[in-house]
Amino acid sequence: MTPILLGILNITEDSFSDGSKYLAPEAAIAHGRALAEHAEVLDLGAASSNPDARAVPPEVEIARLAPVVAALKGTAISVDSFAPMVQRWAMAQDVGYLNDIQGFPFPEIYPELAASAAKLIVMHSVQGLGPATRIRVEPENLYPRIVDFFAQRIAALTKAGVARERIVLDPGMGMFLGNHRDASFTVLRRIADLKREFGLPVLVSVSRKSFLRRLVGREVAEIAPATLAAELYAVRQGADYIRTHDPRALKDLLLVLETLETGRNRA
Repeated sequence: MTPILLGILNITEDSFSDGSKYLAPEAAIAHGRALAEHAEVLDLGAASSNPDARAVPPEVEIARLAPVVAALKGTAISVDSFAPMVQRWAMAQDVGYLNDIQGFPFPEIYPELAASAAKLIVMHSVQGLGPATRIRVEPENLYPRIVDFFAQRIAALTKAGVARERIVLDPGMGMFLGNHRDASFTVLRRIADLKREFGLPVLVSVSRKSFLRRLVGREVAEIAPATLAAELYAVRQGADYIRTHDPRALKDLLLVLETLETGRNRA
């Protein structure tokens, strides 16, 4: 199975992996075009969600996103924001996806979500609302929490008129699962179970995350091999979407693997 790749484009000051690098519109647009050569979707975020990030007002998010979305209209775009004001703006731009780390907790926006054609990436996080926080949840408790969260949120969204086939599930990774060192590994091993549980596509985002950096003792600049290993595992577990900083590397890896396993060479 070939997953859909989302290329991460952070238009932020303080993202852990590339803060400020693409804050200028021209830099973001150029990087977005480069990502789009290998990713089917561009995931644009204008406010970082790491525990140390500063809050960004919705109007600033929109100001950062607007020139980039306008310039990249020919590409499938996902807007990564948990602010309803930003989500409303994104729907008005006819983006293909809304990506909410809070999993769309505000019922007042549900009628607009139901009327939109955008797919909804519904993410679980242990903190519930807001960016990631440093809290501890025992790994054995995570999967039942994730299942309960998705069961409730899917029911609420579909009751409000959101078509079930528009929903993509993201169990969360890294600090969104708490700060226990085994949390993300535990949940990664259950991706196939999560797909069976709900019969919906699953997105996995492990790219450059701290749980991998801690495991191998590498900084962000050196974490590409560990990221690829975790992404490949997620694909093997049946992940339908992979959100990644380096879609070219993952695409190359999957092509080589497919060629070895099938004996067919697409070159």
